[in-house]
Amino acid sequence: MESLLPIIIQLIAGAIGGNAAGAALKGKSLGGGGNSIAGAIGGVVLGQIVERLTGGAVPADAVASSGLDVGSLITNLISSGAGGAILTAIIGMIKNR
Repeated sequence: MESLLPIIIQLIAGAIGGNAAGAALKGKSLGGGGNSIAGAIGGVVLGQIVERLTGGAVPADAVASSGLDVGSLITNLISSGAGGAILTAIIGMIKNR
């Protein structure tokens, strides 16, 4: 069974990215809840795409035996945060049209 850790990281990083985008683009903000939801969705989507393109997540048993792969973690955080910010900004622009 695949570990849920990457998805949890993607949800959290995406929500943070969505809220950062909402704070930066005041006129395009969806509100706290809207920014968090849009960000979480965008974070998982882009996080999964990048994960597949870079070779996927480290299996749970490999993490337990050799420690967490820091490079994968950082890539996951950055791509998910960016995905959350991008989707939040897109939805905010569409909403305000």
